[in-house]
Amino acid sequence: MAIVEQEPLALPAGEPSRSARPLGVFSRPRNTTGLKNWLTSVDHKKIGIMYGVASLFFLLWGGVPALLIRLQLARPNQGLLSGDAYNQIFTMHGTVMVFLVVMPMGAAFANYLLPLQIGARDVAFPRINAFSFWVFLAGGIMLNTSWFLGGGPDGGWFNYAPNNGIAYSPGIGIDFWNVALMIAGFGSLTGAVNLITTVLNMRAPGMTWMRLPVFTWMTLVTQFLLLFAIPVLTVAQLLLLFDRRFDGNFFNVAQGADPLLWQHLFWIFGHPEVYLMILPAFGIVSEVIPAFARKPIFGYPFMVFSGIAIGFMGWGVWAHHMFVSGIGPLSVTAFAVATMFIAVPTGVKVLNWMATLWGGKLILNTAMLFSIGLVTQFTLGGLSGVSHAIAPADTQQTDTYYIVAHFHYVLFGGALFGFYSGLYFWWPKAFGYKLNEKIGKWNFWTMVLGFNLTFGPMHILGLQGMPRRMQTYDTSQGFNTWNMWATIGSFILAFATLSILYNALVSYLGWRRAGRPNPGPDPWDARSLEWSIQSPTPEHNFDVTPTVTSLDDWWYHKYQEDENGVLRRVASSKELAQPGNGEGVHLPAPSYWPIIVAFSLPIIGYGLIFSLWLCIPGVFLLLAAMYGWSLEPADDLDQDHHSEPEPELAQTHG
Repeated sequence: MAIVEQEPLALPAGEPSRSARPLGVFSRPRNTTGLKNWLTSVDHKKIGIMYGVASLFFLLWGGVPALLIRLQLARPNQGLLSGDAYNQIFTMHGTVMVFLVVMPMGAAFANYLLPLQIGARDVAFPRINAFSFWVFLAGGIMLNTSWFLGGGPDGGWFNYAPNNGIAYSPGIGIDFWNVALMIAGFGSLTGAVNLITTVLNMRAPGMTWMRLPVFTWMTLVTQFLLLFAIPVLTVAQLLLLFDRRFDGNFFNVAQGADPLLWQHLFWIFGHPEVYLMILPAFGIVSEVIPAFARKPIFGYPFMVFSGIAIGFMGWGVWAHHMFVSGIGPLSVTAFAVATMFIAVPTGVKVLNWMATLWGGKLILNTAMLFSIGLVTQFTLGGLSGVSHAIAPADTQQTDTYYIVAHFHYVLFGGALFGFYSGLYFWWPKAFGYKLNEKIGKWNFWTMVLGFNLTFGPMHILGLQGMPRRMQTYDTSQGFNTWNMWATIGSFILAFATLSILYNALVSYLGWRRAGRPNPGPDPWDARSLEWSIQSPTPEHNFDVTPTVTSLDDWWYHKYQEDENGVLRRVASSKELAQPGNGEGVHLPAPSYWPIIVAFSLPIIGYGLIFSLWLCIPGVFLLLAAMYGWSLEPADDLDQDHHSEPEPELAQTHG
């Protein structure tokens, strides 16, 4: 990894700095500290951390309804929840976990790591990046205020028509679901455009396509999926908005509409969404396993192209969610075959991970254990998923707890296990200290136990005929034993989820008591560029822009082959790491406009639900904030300060 020195750009002689111009209310916050620093930050690393904190909060928040569901079903004929409350509980559980936990957790890793892995100082559009986070958070908060403003949505996380119409759901819970997720979707869409632009235009010199880390590749595929999938869901939500608030008839059966239109639109979004939730976790595992197997990833080109293949093929399997909806035998056959084929690139990834592990010098720390956990648990979930491609079997399994088991094995056993692995792996890079390994291993094993005890019995319950979304059951139906085991497992799983927070607290206090020792730039002896800079990551990322000469370039600066072909260490990470303080590096200044623009949207949303008059102040605030944002200077250069161009305006490397 060679280093390219770049001459800083000086201001023309006699020209005053832009920050010296009086801008009044439109001036940016400067030298912020504390909470204001986070609220106005446009630093991609802080935004990534905020995404992570928000998604972990929503994980706990969404876990509470899950425990209530399991308590309700622990024994037959329970009366803990009424039928209406139960509908709201399971709808909010699914919605929060999918849209406010798994998707933003992937965004957390993408925001923090992607610029570092490609050798960039920031994302292409830093303030739009901040807007992406705040608008996601605004939508998430708005959705959960439905509990206090009339009741939660009750149509399931998929919100099928005609149940989502006024005739069957006259309350405002469905409106909250519809409008709030539409707002949160703007964050995913703008974030996707930003990250795609970053990878296309801001890669370091020499960072060719086949030198990108696998995580960066999987993130890029994910962003393209978001770019094309989110608008489809938004169209469906706009149609539903017109149906419910303005007497439209897009899904109104009484007026001749076809409610299957909603299912087609939702699942054209929903099945690519399954892969955009799991692909970032695949990328994380593809970074962790080579680091602790002490081997390069096996079959790198196959890993990359299998991820791309999953992205393409994910658009051709949506109707396997609709085998019993009456779409006809020809359509069922076509989508069944496509569902079988999409298992192939996924199987390629599993085989490559196993080949990377085979013969490696395995280090079984917590990050590695969670990665191996993903490989095993996701494979089990994938096997049950392939069984759904057999249409006669799916006809029996659909809308039973067998589907619930499959879905959780894929998303919890896949995505969340991968994200936990990433937390343990990159924690020292972000915060400057490691998480406690002893507590971490307890975290892993209790999660494996609780996860399989919760969702394993659901396969049996589904095959026994227990319907999903079932509020209660009778003793004579024979569901008692396995439901009790699943409830016990869910509380073990809750304990495991809380243990990572306990680990973070214990590790932080221990680090402070020990005098805040620094783990160094590369505590795991890893392979990609983010490990070539100090920990925690400096605000400016790289002191000088690296030049990349090979895949795993950082690794091959630490290790080289001798005359006998034996790989030997030639330098330590501390010797090679960039040591400077970023003097002379210019970064975009903080801004409070992204958060104001973002939180003006829920005001408009409340107006669409309660009274259109409320939209007026929301639109006024939105336009005023956008006007203020537009008047912000493109850079914020100090007098007599030699600076580089702001990242989004800089000459970038293709």
